[in-house]
Amino acid sequence: MAETAAATIPAQVQKRLDALKNLQDKHTELEAKFREEILALDRKYLALNQPLYDRRAEIIAGKSEPSDEESTRKPEKKDDEDGDADVQATPLPAFDENTAGVPQFWLTVLKNHPQIAEQITERDEEALNALTDIKVAFLENNPGFKLTFSFSDNSFFTDSELTKTYFLLSSPDVTYGDFVYDHAEGCTINWKEGQDLSVKVEIKKQRHKGTNKTRTVKKTVPAETFFSFFKPPKAPTDSDNVEEDELQEIEEKLEFDYELGEIIKEKLIPRAIDWFTGKALEYEEGEFDDEDFDIDDEGGDDDDDEDDDDEVG
Repeated sequence: MAETAAATIPAQVQKRLDALKNLQDKHTELEAKFREEILALDRKYLALNQPLYDRRAEIIAGKSEPSDEESTRKPEKKDDEDGDADVQATPLPAFDENTAGVPQFWLTVLKNHPQIAEQITERDEEALNALTDIKVAFLENNPGFKLTFSFSDNSFFTDSELTKTYFLLSSPDVTYGDFVYDHAEGCTINWKEGQDLSVKVEIKKQRHKGTNKTRTVKKTVPAETFFSFFKPPKAPTDSDNVEEDELQEIEEKLEFDYELGEIIKEKLIPRAIDWFTGKALEYEEGEFDDEDFDIDDEGGDDDDDEDDDDEVG
């Protein structure tokens, strides 16, 4: 059909269309250069910002006190529209004169972002209390990035760092002119005995029909945890026999996993103090739709059952 339609175009008009296509090709070449330069600028300014991030980490950990010059600020203007945001910030930890650094800084940062807060259980909070820093680094031979979570000694795992690496590719469609997600690689968490947050033990009692005696059966099953972030979902291979519904579910998990990484890289790390205090919720209020939150206005028995299965702390 396309060839037939093209055959009916007068030669002079076709000449113009070809010229327009050539202009588009040149535009695409410039878009590719633009993308490369943006990535180079991202790398440059991450390096320039790194000393600021390092100093931030020192103050948070209580390794160093800020000087008077560092802590002097001009009075901040209060916006009349502030304070009526639908999204409420996590209450700040209790401080006193003997408080070292800023306790629970990164835990509070994570909990103040609705999409990430949904992934954090009550037990996760105990482990995330030991989170001292989150860093981002660009990869050398890939446009992707690596997230490093640093931890102090804790009762859950022996690792001082947990990492997540996102690999990107240039879009196969040159006219799109952007990078696309390829895959992510997490890390192994060396859990201390009995402290693995990714599993839970279910205890059931079974009664023997003949003897009427009961026995206790323990079964280890997967548990919801923020630390599943370090075990990213895998895209199915061509040899995998995956149903369409299952494939769609996997694609949604892959998209959500990458979205979480981008949130941490682009929002939480650069503006951590605003997420800690909750100020970020004011200027990002419009980005959070109703679907980001639990709404209790509707629902029935089926919905209640589903909510129970999906609930996290």
